Amino acid sequence: MTRSTRNWLAAGIGLWILLALPPVRAGLEATLAGHMAAQLPLLVAAGWWLGRGLGPVRAGELAGFNRHGAPGVLLAAFTLAFWLLPRSLDAALQEPAWEVAKFLALPLLAGVPLGRSWPRLPGLARAALWANLIPMLGVMGWLYIQSPVRLCNSYLIDQQDLLGWALLGITGGLALYWAGWAFFGGLGRAVATDRAR
Repeated sequence: MTRSTRNWLAAGIGLWILLALPPVRAGLEATLAGHMAAQLPLLVAAGWWLGRGLGPVRAGELAGFNRHGAPGVLLAAFTLAFWLLPRSLDAALQEPAWEVAKFLALPLLAGVPLGRSWPRLPGLARAALWANLIPMLGVMGWLYIQSPVRLCNSYLIDQQDLLGWALLGITGGLALYWAGWAFFGGLGRAVATDRAR
């Protein structure tokens, strides 16, 4: 294990432990925006770093199961979709077993597979995923703002509005980043890398 992989592993475990500390967990879960737009992505990031800590992605790694990274990315997507449901967030706040499941599933079933599979995806597939993720976040934000009823029973409707605006802000930031990446050579480099494979 190299020094770099040890650092990634330590960062992933450290972030995971930090997020599990009661004051940090309670602070993030106090608002719907903190729960969905901060805690969930940070748990995935902890898993991503753990995946990086496993070392470089080798060409033959899980070749029969995770060819080109698609199955790992799908596993991560389904895990994220489940925990983005308002019912799942409510259950995590009300049932300790669901809270434990959230803290295990997001790093291990979303973050680690994403970290190991994303580098194996062809560049155009990564671009297509970004192109679908950005509008989806925008639509989610709009729905949270426009919904006349509470979607999460554990949070008041003003928390819903705050989350909606947070998601729209994230959407705008990601759109600007992706557009800059596409227009300033990132997409061309990704296509060239795919052709060289």
